[in-house]
Amino acid sequence: MHSSFNETDQADIVLPIDIEGRIHNIFINVRPNCCKFINEMGKYFEVVIFTASLSKYAIPLMDILD
Repeated sequence: MHSSFNETDQADIVLPIDIEGRIHNIFINVRPNCCKFINEMGKYFEVVIFTASLSKYAIPLMDILD
């Protein structure tokens, strides 16, 4: 994944996040075949995602991808 606060027409996902009482859109590009890879691995393994991102961003994003 690559995310940015900078608006782009090429974002795969636009995720609105509340930061200090204001809604900000985060524009996310999903790497090619990322979801396919996670789904396929999920058939055989417990998939655990690690991130340095804040949970208010990471949890909604993982919910979308799941």
